Amino acid sequence: MVKRDKSNYIIQSVAHALDVLEEFKGDAVELGVTELSKKLKLHKNNIFRLLATLEARGYIEQNKSTENYRLGLKSLELGQTFIRQMGLLRQARQTLERLAEKANETTYLAIIRNHDVIYLDVVEANQTVRVASRVGLRLPPYCTAVGKVLIASDSEEEIRKRLPEIMEKRTPKTLIDPKGLVDHLKKVNSQGYALDDEEFEEGVRCIGAPVRDYTGNVVAAVSISGPAMRMTEKKIVDDLVHAVKEASEEISRRLGYNISQELTA
Repeated sequence: MVKRDKSNYIIQSVAHALDVLEEFKGDAVELGVTELSKKLKLHKNNIFRLLATLEARGYIEQNKSTENYRLGLKSLELGQTFIRQMGLLRQARQTLERLAEKANETTYLAIIRNHDVIYLDVVEANQTVRVASRVGLRLPPYCTAVGKVLIASDSEEEIRKRLPEIMEKRTPKTLIDPKGLVDHLKKVNSQGYALDDEEFEEGVRCIGAPVRDYTGNVVAAVSISGPAMRMTEKKIVDDLVHAVKEASEEISRRLGYNISQELTA
């Protein structure tokens, strides 16, 4: 029996409903029927019916003041369920908390999906000035510490597939030359950690290390983020490199990874 491509089973109305939901990401807090109609190239009547269905199920809600729509509580519940179900988060949480206490800076756990780094969990520093939470955001891999370690062990061909066609120079320090980046990632892979030296956001430094599962594959990354004025080069070298690598190794062991696999490879 020949298996049919799953794309043959797609229900168009369901796909359109998901298209509507996916428009509410990034900075799009609220959207109107007209705006969604233009973005999705669907008739306003279709958009209204899709929104009404999603609203009835709690995935979308309407702001009565503006008459625009925004994500509903059901969307949050579904996202939280996904996060709770990931064993990775259960294994990493205590380590993140200890790392945040040790470094006195914000710590993150992140994964990569296709071209985007996604921050799954955060433990915020007990500091008046600290890095804003990035949980749920999708960020580029080439200029974030977690992104670098998540792709550094890939082949050059795989790395290039992960990179966007046009790499945005977010700060004067952002490395956007593909060849230079590949060479940089080779160093990241060999040293076991990556530094975001104000490459994604000016005034913010991050240091990340890879988390491996029982197969030895990199499945996540853990990082420390903070203002550059506190995360000095001396502090990074003297304290934070060891701390973040120790945390990533601890989570890896919890996921069944044996460090000796790496030493004998």
